[in-house]
Amino acid sequence: MNRYLKYTPEQMEEHLSGYLVNSWSYSGVQCFARNEKAFEMQYIYCERDRKSISSIAGSAYHEALKEFFSIWKPGVQPEFVALTAVAYGYLDEVPANDWKTTDKFPTAEAAKAEATSKVNNLLKYFCEEVGTYTGDIAEVLHVETRFEEWVTVNGVDIPLPLHAVIDMVVRLKDGRVVIIDHKSKSKYTDGDEVALVHGQQAMTYVEAYETANPTEEVSEVWFVEAKESKNKDGSAQLRKHVISIDRNSRMLYEALLYEPLKRMCEAVSNPDYVYMINTSDNFIDKAVLYDFWARTMIAEVDDFPTVPDSKKELIRKRTAKIKDSSRININPKIITKFRTEAASFIRIDYSNCDMTKQEKIEHVLRSHNINVQVAHTIDGFSCDTYLLDVAPGVTIVSIFSHRMDIAYALDVPLVRIAGYLMMYNNRSYVAIEVNKKRDKTLFWDTKYLEGHRIPLGVDNFGNTIVWDLDNHSTPHMLVCGSTGSGKSVELISILAYAQEAGIDDIVIFDPKYEFASLDCGIASVFSDIDDLERVMAQLVNEMNGRIKSKSKKITLVIFDEFADAMDQSRTSKELEGKKTLMENLKMLLQKGRSCGMRFCVATQRASTKVITGDIKVNIPVQVCFRVPKAIDSKVVLDDEGAQTLQGQGDGLIKSPEYQDGLVRFQAFYKP
Repeated sequence: MNRYLKYTPEQMEEHLSGYLVNSWSYSGVQCFARNEKAFEMQYIYCERDRKSISSIAGSAYHEALKEFFSIWKPGVQPEFVALTAVAYGYLDEVPANDWKTTDKFPTAEAAKAEATSKVNNLLKYFCEEVGTYTGDIAEVLHVETRFEEWVTVNGVDIPLPLHAVIDMVVRLKDGRVVIIDHKSKSKYTDGDEVALVHGQQAMTYVEAYETANPTEEVSEVWFVEAKESKNKDGSAQLRKHVISIDRNSRMLYEALLYEPLKRMCEAVSNPDYVYMINTSDNFIDKAVLYDFWARTMIAEVDDFPTVPDSKKELIRKRTAKIKDSSRININPKIITKFRTEAASFIRIDYSNCDMTKQEKIEHVLRSHNINVQVAHTIDGFSCDTYLLDVAPGVTIVSIFSHRMDIAYALDVPLVRIAGYLMMYNNRSYVAIEVNKKRDKTLFWDTKYLEGHRIPLGVDNFGNTIVWDLDNHSTPHMLVCGSTGSGKSVELISILAYAQEAGIDDIVIFDPKYEFASLDCGIASVFSDIDDLERVMAQLVNEMNGRIKSKSKKITLVIFDEFADAMDQSRTSKELEGKKTLMENLKMLLQKGRSCGMRFCVATQRASTKVITGDIKVNIPVQVCFRVPKAIDSKVVLDDEGAQTLQGQGDGLIKSPEYQDGLVRFQAFYKP
């Protein structure tokens, strides 16, 4: 038993008052052996350097494993989503000032993104290969357990308690007790060096655990290394290094540990000890270390708020005695620079995940090193809109390229990502539209009507979408949509609103007789191709007369199934030199806007032979409901997206009235 355990509380307080620290740890001993000045800064003055990307990523990795093994039972497999959710939560809690930035990663956000990439890789490999060492485990005894014990090393009672945090203690199927330490690495420890590199650390864990549990004996310590980059040779990413804890090994590791531990204990008990700086130490920012050194020379101990109150007087006496020293203790130990690779995505089953849709979207994109936050969720008729606040450095195209991954996570066939930024509350966002089962219907209502602004529907933000017949920039409208998309219902709604607006000159071209059974009121309906050609020619004559008389009377022409009519129409030769239906239509579209002629041209087929460039250039308002293919959407809107719509009035509109781009809306339903 360590003799210091016999001290009374008063004796212990007096004893510890002579030491600059109240405990020791393996990491502290290692730091002291590597760079004494860094030890002074971190363990005596309790000032920590900013954390490296790899260090923070490793801590996040440990947090995820802690969560998994806390509930582990034989046969339980890790879930990538759940583990990364824990890791991301840890990364999110790291203050911006704690990140060590570099030329390659100059901001906290960039560093965080790189750490996310590293964590994704580490956890992916863990999920794939954890069975290589859990197969021998019968039960987990302890997870992430802290120990503070007075121990004896190399036959000497250490005058400070050992502070150790052990990742795991397990019992194997053969009854042996094993300590497991998980390490994230950029490069595996060489097999020949394992015992010497890890043996001292293993011994500190064994001393702490066996002192706290005197009836237990540790037989082995496993160091499970996970490399953050993919092995080029295809070998396993998790490597288990076994340190045997037999009698001879204990003696060797204790002897190796005792030398630097003894020097550290002597240093922290000697107020006159001068801590040397190692300029070859790549583990610490030397600028930070020199800044700390300078401040200890000119500042008072009270200027260091991190110093424990119980140690201030001792440090105050010490700094008064310190003399200048020119000695430099050079340690040649250097580390290999970390290599990074892009995270590779693996398919994940989100069906049983206790995550909101917002969290799933964030998680999927983050899995690809794309940091976003769902700032707003808008409840629409046929879809929910998620507005993403994008981190600096993230490209919009990178989000667009992962729309199928998002759809997979949300368990929907498709999602639509707007090809433009959406404005909301005077801020721009990336918009992701996720289809849903419509639970309400937008009924036709005269309250939406204002003058000759014909209501078409309502967008996802509750704004009324209109076709303004008085606006010379929006004289004509093209409507396209396949069967069941809502095109015909939209035309019926437009007709009803136009009549309510007091427009008494309405012409309907109806080659498929879809309006025949409807009460079209004052509207004139024509279905035969001969009538269509004749009336179209009459409209041209009327237009020419209006131009001369400068009449502005509004005439609304609803031309349904435009493509079918063009297929049936006669050629100029068949008409004996008279203008064809298409020629007259082009003339009316070009000149009619100046004299009150307004056309609503509708078709089921989005064919370039029908919807030509001449037609589109003269029809500035373009509405597209659901169509079979992305190319159909491009023909109508010059953009994809309509192929993802739900039907039944779920539409997209492109209009000079809406400068933001394509606007998704729900069309009115008029029974």
